[in-house]
Amino acid sequence: MNLGFFTMPIHPLEKDWRQSLQEDREAFLLADELGFTEGYVGEHITDRAENITSCVAFLAWIAAATKQIKLGTGTINMPNTHPATVAATVAMLDHMLDGRLIFGISPGGLLSDAELFGNLDADRNAMLVEAINQVLAIWEGEAPYNIQGKYWNISTQRTSIPDIGQGVIARPLQRPHPPIVVTAVAPFSKGVSEAAARGWDPISANFLMPAWVKTHWPKYVEGCERLGRAADPANWRIAKSIFVAKDAATARAYATDPNGPYVYYYRSLFTKLKKGGRIDLFKTRRDQPDHEVTLDMICDRLIIHGTPESVADQLLAFRAEVGEFGILLYAGKDWKDRELARRSMILMAEDVMPKVNAGAPRRSRSQPFND
Repeated sequence: MNLGFFTMPIHPLEKDWRQSLQEDREAFLLADELGFTEGYVGEHITDRAENITSCVAFLAWIAAATKQIKLGTGTINMPNTHPATVAATVAMLDHMLDGRLIFGISPGGLLSDAELFGNLDADRNAMLVEAINQVLAIWEGEAPYNIQGKYWNISTQRTSIPDIGQGVIARPLQRPHPPIVVTAVAPFSKGVSEAAARGWDPISANFLMPAWVKTHWPKYVEGCERLGRAADPANWRIAKSIFVAKDAATARAYATDPNGPYVYYYRSLFTKLKKGGRIDLFKTRRDQPDHEVTLDMICDRLIIHGTPESVADQLLAFRAEVGEFGILLYAGKDWKDRELARRSMILMAEDVMPKVNAGAPRRSRSQPFND
């Protein structure tokens, strides 16, 4: 199993934007130094807490400062941006990264963004499909373009001057295009099978209960079979909220502090998803009553914390529950305590992952984790 990084950090509203951006940047540079194989950053326009407004701009900022880590858009919310803009900026970013780019796409999950861009009541999945089809058509085709759709029309026919390059959208460095990944948040996600049938791979969200994460693999297999490709667990990415400390007391205090970054993260998500009618994502069974879904229950089930030995055990138990997967994405959080946050990433890379990959003995499921 490889170790990656995924962040759509939820920062305190009062935190200086410059500080949060610098800390988010530092987290990626640290991940690169530690040998994380890939790292993703999300984007939202209308959220003071989730305040990275452009994943392309953020990755361009850190491109030259990273050496080996593959960097991914996590994700570009396709209905909110003109496909020609996506094609052009992603192509340039792939060149800036010398082919280290992974192209992550989604229909977007923040409802205030959807309202802002006028697609709150639209079929955003259909918009996603049209947008990515047009992006790929631009990269595969030749100028002048004439690509017609329901939501966007793309043409340079009237103004093309091929001899001097006018009217041409550049292609990415990787051919035919960078690897494409999609985020999966719904149980039994149809999007996973549709993506797999097109040769793309899934990222299972860190705020989805393990029982629902497990449902993504059969859907991936289903899509791969339609395409006639092998369903390789190495291509399945799963994000998890993890905090590692040298001693159990420190880990427990930081990860469970009601005012700490981990509980703050899930409090924000719980509020948004409950308001948006998606509380089911936090349920452990489909018939679970809404009143049983509490913040304490969510944090208890979704935050892994402890010493390196305990975290390795918990991750092995998680893998036994959901099945084999290839890349564990460490989910970034606000750096309320910079040193503890950095140390957690270091311990994760240097102590936890070797234990996980060595298949360290796992406690029985009936035995509680006491760190």
